[in-house]
Amino acid sequence: ARPVIDGLSSRALSEIIRLEHTRNYLQPGDVSAAVGLWKDYVHQPERDLWHDYEWDNVHWYCCGNPLDARALLDTVMQAMSPRSARELRKIVSRSDAVWNLPSPPYDAGGR
Repeated sequence: ARPVIDGLSSRALSEIIRLEHTRNYLQPGDVSAAVGLWKDYVHQPERDLWHDYEWDNVHWYCCGNPLDARALLDTVMQAMSPRSARELRKIVSRSDAVWNLPSPPYDAGGR
């Protein structure tokens, strides 16, 4: 099964497959799952993100921790060739940009 990550070249996808089969910290499909998990997580409403930060999320035990997924992506990008890593970094940076958006100002007056 080939990983599905929109925006990656066949060369980068092939490199991901090779890494998933040769690295003991990866299983087939881990990288595409990590990209999807991180992307889905950063697009959640801010109140859900705050709840996860304050009290953790029990679903992470069964469905994957998005923060661990993001850390895994960093590790994979370091193991890839510069060209393929640049492609994956471009995709991951889109989600990172959403994650790093400033919060709207708190309005105590309710306006």
